[in-house]
Amino acid sequence: MIAVLGATGNTGSRIATTLLDRGHAVRVIARSADKLASLAARGADAVATDLTDAGAVSAALRGADAVYTMQPVDPTATDYRAHQRAIGEAVTEAIRAAGVARVVALSSLGAEQPAGTGFIAALHEQEDRLRALEDARVTALRPGLFFESFIPGIDAARELGVLADSVSPDLALPMVATRDIADVAIAELLRPEPEPFAIREVLGPRDLTHPDVAAAFGLPYAALPYDEMAAALVGAGLSEDVARHHVDMTRAFNEGRVHSTLGRDGRSTTPTAIEEFAASLATAPVL
Repeated sequence: MIAVLGATGNTGSRIATTLLDRGHAVRVIARSADKLASLAARGADAVATDLTDAGAVSAALRGADAVYTMQPVDPTATDYRAHQRAIGEAVTEAIRAAGVARVVALSSLGAEQPAGTGFIAALHEQEDRLRALEDARVTALRPGLFFESFIPGIDAARELGVLADSVSPDLALPMVATRDIADVAIAELLRPEPEPFAIREVLGPRDLTHPDVAAAFGLPYAALPYDEMAAALVGAGLSEDVARHHVDMTRAFNEGRVHSTLGRDGRSTTPTAIEEFAASLATAPVL
């Protein structure tokens, strides 16, 4: 049986549905029972629980041969790192207590660095926790920037006529669709990992600049100063701490501190292009 944490999210939902379609026994775990209902209807064993509750997560993982883990982001968290730490500690303890032998964890490029990378530093901490598991084989997936991370700002960008962020317009970064990350995660969950801890990068088909992304959505791009970008995010409803983490991350991008450490090759290159992704959003039904 394979357990999927964050099963209602972008990566988790695709992992769960694909595994179910292939006939695997799947336990889906997330906070909302209502959001898990569609997966339960497809045959998944659904467990709704708070990922900061180590005992409840351990019970949910009991009997699992493998688990996919990720760190859900709360954009309103007043102390982002404390929230991430609470989830990471609980999930790691639950894996240990439940005796899960195979772990595939969603991390990020830049997670080798302990500080100065905004959101990514919390994933460094989580990789360290998972690395310390004695009886599990762990693969940390380190993708580039998600295409989906642009979605929350697209409607506002269209109203303003410009996509804005604090990333240099000349900087090309690995960017990837979450569907491709999910497909890599599935392959990893279904194979044994010979090493106690391994890293697999997931880089998309090519590096992209933010103007490349904006153009795929039919928009120009404007690079904002860090303070202006943080203020815009707070105005959009993010907490001040989360906004600060965002601009700390983009500063790390601009300073060249977040990049592939293994190098792009056939294993790390994935198929979905930004143009295909943007087109799929344009033709998606309105719910």
